[in-house]
Amino acid sequence: MEYGSIEREIYVDASPEVVFEVVSSPEHISHWWTDDAEFEVASGAVGELVWGDRAQVAPITVVNAEPPRVFSFRWCYPDREVDDSAGSLLVTFELVASGAGTTIRLIETGFREMGWEAAKSAEQYREHTVGWDTYIPRLGEYIARLVSTR
Repeated sequence: MEYGSIEREIYVDASPEVVFEVVSSPEHISHWWTDDAEFEVASGAVGELVWGDRAQVAPITVVNAEPPRVFSFRWCYPDREVDDSAGSLLVTFELVASGAGTTIRLIETGFREMGWEAAKSAEQYREHTVGWDTYIPRLGEYIARLVSTR
């Protein structure tokens, strides 16, 4: 298996502006993905994603914040530097207006560049695949709830 990228796509009944806010704002991310998040929504901003009671903390660097079209960031593991593109994974949310809603395309790349042994690459790729298969539907459900209350 190549472990090149993970790609997922979902359509939501919300404008790209609303979707951009949900995928890029720490206050929204904590409702569908992490337990907590802290970062500025600006290219080059550094912050963190937190799961559990700080059981897992992933440093991130925002790569691209172009409302309402693209939000991307690099995240890495504690033994790597945040800004090291060879030691981090790139997550990109591409948002495309489609009818009355938005098609969200998630792409995560960089697995091959991490330098992991084959077994570690396979394990991480599998964990991230299962993760996105869980969190992308949650993203859609959260957006639906959010839009219904506005």
